Amino acid sequence: MGSVQPPAHQEVQEVEVAVIGCGPVGALTANLLGARGVTTLVVERSAAPHGQPRAFSCDDEALRIYQQAGLLDEVRDEMIAPPLVEYVNRAGRVFARMKLSETDFGYGHAPLRFFDQPRLEHTLRAGLDRFPHVQLALGTELVGLTQDEDGVTVLLSDVATGQRRAVRARYVLGCDGARSATRAAVRIPLSGASYAEPWLAVSGDVPPDAVRVPDTTFVCDWRRPAFVSPGAAGSYRMEFMLRPGETEDEVQRPETIAALVSPYVDPDRFAVTRAVVYTFHHLVAQRWREGRVFLLGDAAHQMPPFMGQGLCSGLRDAANLSWKLALVLSGAADDTVLDTYETERRPHTVEMARTSVRLGHVFLARNRITAALRDTALRAVQTVPRVRRFVERFEFKPEPAYRRGLMAGGRRDGVVGTMFPQPRVLVPGAPGERLLDEALGGGFVVLGRAGVDSPPGPLWQGLPVRFVAVHPPGTPLAGLPDPLAGQPGDGRPDRVDVVDADGVLGGWLRRHGADLVVLRPDRFVFALVRPGGVEQAARDLSAALGVPPDGPGEPLPNGSEAAAPAR
Repeated sequence: MGSVQPPAHQEVQEVEVAVIGCGPVGALTANLLGARGVTTLVVERSAAPHGQPRAFSCDDEALRIYQQAGLLDEVRDEMIAPPLVEYVNRAGRVFARMKLSETDFGYGHAPLRFFDQPRLEHTLRAGLDRFPHVQLALGTELVGLTQDEDGVTVLLSDVATGQRRAVRARYVLGCDGARSATRAAVRIPLSGASYAEPWLAVSGDVPPDAVRVPDTTFVCDWRRPAFVSPGAAGSYRMEFMLRPGETEDEVQRPETIAALVSPYVDPDRFAVTRAVVYTFHHLVAQRWREGRVFLLGDAAHQMPPFMGQGLCSGLRDAANLSWKLALVLSGAADDTVLDTYETERRPHTVEMARTSVRLGHVFLARNRITAALRDTALRAVQTVPRVRRFVERFEFKPEPAYRRGLMAGGRRDGVVGTMFPQPRVLVPGAPGERLLDEALGGGFVVLGRAGVDSPPGPLWQGLPVRFVAVHPPGTPLAGLPDPLAGQPGDGRPDRVDVVDADGVLGGWLRRHGADLVVLRPDRFVFALVRPGGVEQAARDLSAALGVPPDGPGEPLPNGSEAAAPAR
């Protein structure tokens, strides 16, 4: 793409952020930006919904991100949580099992859920209607991009008419998939490998009594590895590796598909909605930022499907970058904060991809002897209780943690840089228990046990911080202060009192010897505050955001109105 030449005599639209691509990652990114008040234009080449069930699974971290976008109930209601994942050999004998119904990583949601991508995309796009400052341009493609010190000019073309228009954005986010036009426009190459083995992915609808294998299963047959699972809304997903010599046309014939799916569903009652052959990739863009242009999701990285983490990784990108952009655009943080996006996300993404590759090696044993040795070895090691628990509880999945980035000291130190748990709490004036994030708002949070002095010093003034006082289990709500103790315009950070329903928060603070903990808007731990460390934590936060230690002046919005609403 060359330089942008806006059409003559045409007014140039101005926005804060242009999101290129409105698949799940782009739509979720736009919802997160919209929730933070960012003026956003979303550009999508297709005029109609994609309509293809490509992505299939998400995890507890992804659900927490949907929660931050205020769409948890809408998204979760259309998903199912599989209780069990089994690895079976050619004869159907189980040699490894993950008991997901007994697994809880502490983030407030089930560790694995399956969804229907067309329904998910509809829900995410409908969520954009909440924000008058977010516009969705369908049937529009990126054809040119030029940037300078102050912003990016993108040239857009109407796919149907060819009519062109220019848009001026402070930042551009490429969420446009593996063949990203955004990545091509800023000339960022990919590095990595593509795998030669083609797979047939089959999705369809089936009534419950026509399902023959009711649990999520990896079929580790050395002759033809496969993955099969019930999905959301009466769907069923199956993937089969092609054998040497098989062609794409051959395996996509109705009679071939019927034979392949027959062990798992009744082929006569299985309505195919999608059947495509694909190869998978392990690719990463050489850099994720070029000036004011950023890459997210498949535009930045692609990984094998064996952990179901491709889409989840893109959602993590969105959750990491969106709040940083909002702070920079509001003047609450320096632009250099945006460099921590790739610093934080790349190592975790690479580790997740490598774990997926290793899991694939277990899954893809391609000869009889190797498969037999694998089955025997995995059955043997699972007689050791700790090893069995490691497998059954999905503990081999890389934890959500950052090695370096926007945190006190700039690098991980114990729990600093890890994701904070999300237990249930009680909040004055709100009925019943609710997930912690619903009480935290959309900005930074200083959370500590009630009775520990709230940070009163002037260094906290002007920082986008909410203070959360945690009361022990059983504390009557009637005696607690109003949710927002500060009054608008009085210069005080707002405060919320919560009751620690199950004692998780108090236990976490005691275990780590902390009076307080500072949480980032994406709920990673920014700092632990031990006795006497309150003012230093404020200095650390100011330094990380690149703002003066006495604050920028008037208190900045915490994002509480834009955060996930209490339900």
